[in-house]
Amino acid sequence: MTRTHHEQDAHPVQAERGQDIAEQLCEQVRRADADATPLRIAGGGTKAFYGRPVEGETLSLTEHRGIVHYDPVELVVSVRAGTPLAELEAALDAEGQRLPFEPPHFGSDATVGGSVATGLSGPRRPWAGAARDFVLGCRLITHDGKQLRFGGEVMKNVAGYDLSRLMVGAQGTLGVLTEVSFKVLPRPAATRSLRLEMPVETALERLAEWGRQPLPLTAAAWHDGALHLRLEGGTSSVAATAERLGGDTLEAAFWDDLREQRLAFFGDDDGRTLWRLSLPNNTPTLALDGDVLYDWGGAQRWLKSAAEAETIRETVARAGGHATCYTPQAQGGARDPFTPLSPVVAKYHRQLKAKLDPNGIFNPGRLYEGL
Repeated sequence: MTRTHHEQDAHPVQAERGQDIAEQLCEQVRRADADATPLRIAGGGTKAFYGRPVEGETLSLTEHRGIVHYDPVELVVSVRAGTPLAELEAALDAEGQRLPFEPPHFGSDATVGGSVATGLSGPRRPWAGAARDFVLGCRLITHDGKQLRFGGEVMKNVAGYDLSRLMVGAQGTLGVLTEVSFKVLPRPAATRSLRLEMPVETALERLAEWGRQPLPLTAAAWHDGALHLRLEGGTSSVAATAERLGGDTLEAAFWDDLREQRLAFFGDDDGRTLWRLSLPNNTPTLALDGDVLYDWGGAQRWLKSAAEAETIRETVARAGGHATCYTPQAQGGARDPFTPLSPVVAKYHRQLKAKLDPNGIFNPGRLYEGL
């Protein structure tokens, strides 16, 4: 792997210590557990819409912040959960590195803990990996107010539950994340974005074909009659691929706007429900009423529709996927934002919740009723 010039120094970067209020947080959790008081775990609040509303005493992590350890040579960084995501990304960028899974912010107050708790990833996800793939370890406050460490700062397989990665996407229902260690990667030597006009059916065919070839693709989205591509990698590889594929030059800001849902597609407030459809690769177009933006090479699709939740979920399930409701208050919105669990999976969720949070104090009902 090619490393940046910053990585020639074998010493870790001087970390910003920030503020450690872990003991204060542990004490609040101990009191809540003793009294069976529900806790609403909060960060910057930029992703509060994602999931069911939680009623309870607020446990805020915004003051628990700072980069604890950063070693560009080893490509690892450990950071407290309340640290602004922008602050972490700026520190990585100064060393020519980045979080590969491209987490969305949805606002300037986004925190590292919120990014991990929601488990959301950006346009690079199919080619680089998901948020879960880059979490090496974490510190977690358990229901009895103890702060424990899981995992570490190296990539390795361990026996039993990988609890640190289990926390990714758990929405704070299993414990309080106080610190996360990430694997980071260098920025590529070259990047270029292209726009190729074509119908969606042709775009899906091309993407299926290109997916079997060693092309430096790191993002692919179809929107407004055109396929949008991002190429990243070595200078010669990116240049040769761009010449081969053709098309017009696309501003790189398109990918930030897609990730942050700033495109006009998302901003059109017409009362329809916004859905995120997660589907197997190479799934053809679905017979659903509404407007669609295709991301992740077609594996993730944003649907704006007034159709009923049951109709959308049944159609997506028949294609082997699932649907998440982003605007449950809109017309046709779902009471539960996430696809209902099967009885067997729900049983395991309840057992895990009971084991890690016996009094049900951590974000109760955030994912599903009773969980």
